[in-house]
Amino acid sequence: MSDTLVHHGSVVEEELQLTLVGLCHACRTSSEQVVALVEEGVLEPAGRAPHEWQFSGPALRRARAALRLGRDLQLNAAGVALALDLLDEIETLRSRLRRAGRG
Repeated sequence: MSDTLVHHGSVVEEELQLTLVGLCHACRTSSEQVVALVEEGVLEPAGRAPHEWQFSGPALRRARAALRLGRDLQLNAAGVALALDLLDEIETLRSRLRRAGRG
């Protein structure tokens, strides 16, 4: 008799789809702030117009990070976009170093 236990699951956040209202509710923010993040390219929803927008789980994570940066560092949407771009670049460089065996 085997004592092996198998768990099956999925990453909910990856499968998550939120509307603009849902994202605003999840982030406790206004639609104006989310629209500003979309306009700056921080978030890229599926759909053409705000009432059609769908945001994924990773977009929720990115929106929360963006809003936290904006609040903590008192940045506007353009500043948040720049900060996130720089953080993404740092992560890319760290990944390259790890793959090269130097990190």
